[in-house]
Amino acid sequence: MTVWLPTKPPTPCPPVLTAEEAVIYLRLDKGGAKQPLRTLEYYRASGMLPAVRLGKCTRYRLEDLQRFVASKSETAPT
Repeated sequence: MTVWLPTKPPTPCPPVLTAEEAVIYLRLDKGGAKQPLRTLEYYRASGMLPAVRLGKCTRYRLEDLQRFVASKSETAPT
């Protein structure tokens, strides 16, 4: 199953995302976060969202992002 980034036009989501792509995937840029990249960095620094280092770059695995979203939706109040 192909996962798509919510861009216009939609683009296939790679298995390893840049910080900017992770922000788009999590829709932090649409949810009212004033600084979506800093919000993503907070999730990483607090241990809520794992990241990998590839050379000098920080990347986010799609499966980790999906797990993060699932964990947040399990704890969301109803």
